[in-house]
Amino acid sequence: MLVLAVWIYAAPHNLQVGYAPEQPVPYSHRLHVQELGLDCRYCHANVERAGEAMVPPTQTCMGCHSQIRTDSAMLQPVRDSWETGKAIEWVRVHQVPDHAFFDHSVHLAAGVGCVSCHGRVDQMEVVRIEEPLSMGWCLDCHRDPGPNLRPRSEITNMTWEPDEAWLAQIGERVSSLEPPEHCSGCHR
Repeated sequence: MLVLAVWIYAAPHNLQVGYAPEQPVPYSHRLHVQELGLDCRYCHANVERAGEAMVPPTQTCMGCHSQIRTDSAMLQPVRDSWETGKAIEWVRVHQVPDHAFFDHSVHLAAGVGCVSCHGRVDQMEVVRIEEPLSMGWCLDCHRDPGPNLRPRSEITNMTWEPDEAWLAQIGERVSSLEPPEHCSGCHR
């Protein structure tokens, strides 16, 4: 019984949820997404075309901060990075294990919204893991993707809710996806 209890509570999905590392530059997703209205794709520009969402380069930050809050002490590491060409060493928050294959672009093309996996990032001062990112959790979605799907035009809309028209067509959408449930779908 003790072994079972330790296995359950020490499983990776219990250790990952809530992980919110300190970053080299304090970055508020709540401010940038909810208050200022930045779309996820402004910073994570290749998320629809590549497997990884990418951590934005300094030039993305400087797109605004060369004009806004140019003397902020909190943004000094960004300005230093810009001047030296040395990348900011962001701490990765969401990390799929090396033995698993995950492609952001495929999921977004299918209509899985950012909020399904990352939670309400627009309300987070510091990004944290909201979902377990475990194999079982992923398989639950692959077996029943409907609740996580939305129109592609709404993939970054954190507040989108399905309406009657969407609910009427979701069955057809789900049947056209066929997400893999076999081992080689995610373990290559």
